[in-house]
Amino acid sequence: MAAKKESNIPAEILALYDKLVATNLAVERKGATVPYTSLNGHMFSYINTDGSVVLRLSKEDHDAFVEKYKTGPVMSYGALKKDWVNVPDDLLKKTKEIKKYFEKSLEYTGSLKPKK
Repeated sequence: MAAKKESNIPAEILALYDKLVATNLAVERKGATVPYTSLNGHMFSYINTDGSVVLRLSKEDHDAFVEKYKTGPVMSYGALKKDWVNVPDDLLKKTKEIKKYFEKSLEYTGSLKPKK
């Protein structure tokens, strides 16, 4: 039997992410080493390998988020993820404020063609 992989995510970040996910009872957090949420086969939030929480947003919401919170591009395995934004740690602590973007992320992902 293979050893279970341990997550390198700081406990505080994981707890705040779980608190955010829990704001929508229709959403289930998945993933042991890379926690994420998904809809119709598309991820719409996850904790990146660097420990940052990222959300998938529409172009309009993405641009507004980046402008408001001054976040940089999301990179994953050396690739730029164009519809994704980094959630600043101080914003992640404000569940009520970040919840609206989590809901926008869910809504946007619901507009994408489902994966088989």
